[in-house]
Amino acid sequence: MRLITKAAFDNSKDGLRKGAIVFFAISAFFEFLCVILYAYDEEDPKLLERKGNKQLLLENLDYALDMFLIYALTLSIFPGFLSEDTGSHSLGTWYALVLIAMYNVCDLIGRYIPLVKCLKLESRKLITITILCRFLLVPAFYFTAKYGDQGWMILLTSFLGLSNGYLTVCVLTAAPKGYKGPEQNALGNLLVLFLLGGIFAGVTLDWLWLIGKGW
Repeated sequence: MRLITKAAFDNSKDGLRKGAIVFFAISAFFEFLCVILYAYDEEDPKLLERKGNKQLLLENLDYALDMFLIYALTLSIFPGFLSEDTGSHSLGTWYALVLIAMYNVCDLIGRYIPLVKCLKLESRKLITITILCRFLLVPAFYFTAKYGDQGWMILLTSFLGLSNGYLTVCVLTAAPKGYKGPEQNALGNLLVLFLLGGIFAGVTLDWLWLIGKGW
């Protein structure tokens, strides 16, 4: 949608402002629609008996930390670093949008990969190890921005999105197994809370790229 709004308003007066307003207006409409639909999602009170949040969190602390680490890493790179420190390129003002589009497309693809059972990670330890290994992307992005070209940056960004979507679905589908419906919902809310914490931490860490650039 951002690519369409940029193309539509790119050559008009205040094109960036107009495109951004249309983009956020449409996005806000869909967000509002989701809130309305969620508000009418009624549950049977008899099915609400479940374990407490504290017990659910203690039993799934590794999954919660996994969600935090996934998004702390992703948001420390995307989209701030990609917009500011992306090395040499020839796409002009379209470059950052191409990177963001590639990230989102690959993130979407990554979310469907676990549908193939043989490609889905289900081991708790293996999921955590994979998430920790993903932090190797930090030096990879740093050196690519410094010495690489746009092809390598697009490739790395695609892998960032692919791994983000894939690991998110692996965690969110593995964690609720063995729990009743209300417990699954509560655990899902806890995992999303840690996801949001990871986003906040990642956005904060994004400033380290700018500080490092100043050095």
